[in-house]
Formats: sequence, structure tokens, C-alpha cells
Amino acid sequence: MKRKMIKMTQPRPDAASVSLEKKRPEGWPVGSFETYPEAQAAVDLLSDNAFPVTELTIVGVDLIEVERVTGRLTWGRVIAGGMASGAWLGLFFGIVMALMSGFWFSSIAAGIGMGLVFGIVGAAVPYAASKGKRDFTSSTQIVAGRYDVICSPERAREARDMIALKTRDLRQ
Repeated sequence: MKRKMIKMTQPRPDAASVSLEKKRPEGWPVGSFETYPEAQAAVDLLSDNAFPVTELTIVGVDLIEVERVTGRLTWGRVIAGGMASGAWLGLFFGIVMALMSGFWFSSIAAGIGMGLVFGIVGAAVPYAASKGKRDFTSSTQIVAGRYDVICSPERAREARDMIALKTRDLRQ
């Protein structure tokens, strides 16, 4: 009897790992929308009409990264932010120490005190190292120019017709 050899270097993909792979979505476009809520509404419409929504994908197209400047960064703000985050972390560790030791006031005070010191140092060192190259705070997000709903080729015509019919009804 001859045995079949199995390579052990590559594990067999199971259902969970296959579905989590990053790959480009495939299908035909059935609708294009200016906003994400409009694309969601189209998918919801198809769902309400018993369309198999597992065959649909919402894809953001023409992506851009937008960084909105939210404020100026100064030494005062850096130290205040470090103190705040350090105090919260210190409070947490102080409560944990108090639960173990039974000395509530001294444990919490020591935790907050050490948290303040480490918070200030932890915020001030990176800011000083940047040497003023980034003296502002900001938030970054990815924004799409439009949102396409795509569908498997087998059901794309049906989905497109349902969306077009509903869109036409809304315009009248």
C-alpha cells in the first residue's frame, strides 16, 4: 500500500482563514452612490426584497487620505496631556495595589503620583525629540469619492433592476 505524502510547510486553509484573506472584490457594479449611507440603503433595499445580500459588496472608490488639523501643540498641552493620561493609568494601578494591600489612600496616592511622573516623561520625551517638526495635532481619515455596490455576475442584472426600479419610484 502506497501512502500519499502531505507537505507540512503549508497548512491547509480552513473555512475561517479563507474568508479572512485580503483580496480585491469581484463582481459587476449594480449602483454607484455619492455617500456611504446611500450605498447602505441600496443594499438594505435588496435585502428587503429577499435578494441574497452575501453576493453584494460595497466598495469605496477614489480614496484619499484627509488630515484635519485640530490644534496647535505647545509644551503646556504636551505636559497637560501627559499628566492626564498618567493620572488615569496611575489611578488604575493605585486601585489594584489598594485591593491587594488594603491601604487605600496611600496606594491610590502613590499610583497617581507615579502615573503623573511617567505620563509627563512619556509625553515630553517624544515631543522634545521631534524638535518642533510637528507642532500641531490632527486626525486622519480615509475618504471615498464614491461608493459602488458590486454583485456576483450571475445576479447582477437582477440587483441592478431592483435598484433602478426603486430609484425611479423615488424620483416620481
